[in-house]
Amino acid sequence: MKKIINWKLFFILLGVCVIASVLVIPYSLAITSSVIEISPVILLLSIVQNIILFAAALFFGLLLSKHIGMGLPILQGALEGKKQTKAILPVIRVSVCFGVLAGVLIVLLSIPFSKSIPELSLSNVSVPAWKAFLASFYGGIAEEVLLRLFLVSLFVWITFKIKKTKDGLPTGFGVWLSIILASIIFGLGHLPATAQITALTGIVIIRAILLNGAGGVVFGWLYWKNGLESAMIAHFFADIVLHIITPFVASFFI
Repeated sequence: MKKIINWKLFFILLGVCVIASVLVIPYSLAITSSVIEISPVILLLSIVQNIILFAAALFFGLLLSKHIGMGLPILQGALEGKKQTKAILPVIRVSVCFGVLAGVLIVLLSIPFSKSIPELSLSNVSVPAWKAFLASFYGGIAEEVLLRLFLVSLFVWITFKIKKTKDGLPTGFGVWLSIILASIIFGLGHLPATAQITALTGIVIIRAILLNGAGGVVFGWLYWKNGLESAMIAHFFADIVLHIITPFVASFFI
């Protein structure tokens, strides 16, 4: 009987997503100046909630991605015992480069907003580097599962059902539309955290969509071309640029 999805891959990804959701807690508390005490009960409830959320996203993401020719080729190949050293190294290099470039692009796009919304300036973020480093795993792993594996795959699958190429693949227009829509949602998804820092004015919303959406487009393109692993690596390094390197460099000029 043919498997609906690769269950080994499912449980591996579920485990790392839950771990990443725990690692981001110190950073989340730091940027919101929260005084909430994380009790064992709250932590347990949070873990259970994340297990349900990521289990659903992973199940449908893996199911849909299989039908549209996307997914996690490197991890799937590893689980099948395939030797992929020569194929993996170029993907890693491209992913790291585009991740760093995405981070730099977001920094440049944020500059025009620095004067009007100084509280959101990337250079003003004073979170310990170790907390930012741990949080980068959430962005690189958990957010990519939710936004790319699940949401982009869902949108591509919908467009695929409407129109496909002669080869039975999603159209380029359908894929790009899906990447852009998911990127906009990615930007809007940051607003609840932003609301803890400043009021949600029109310019704040535009900033969230523009900055996060720019990264989302890059990560979505890498997911399409190289697989989710590529998007994960790029997202991780973009977060390193944004949350560790940028505040460090800015500290010399403030």
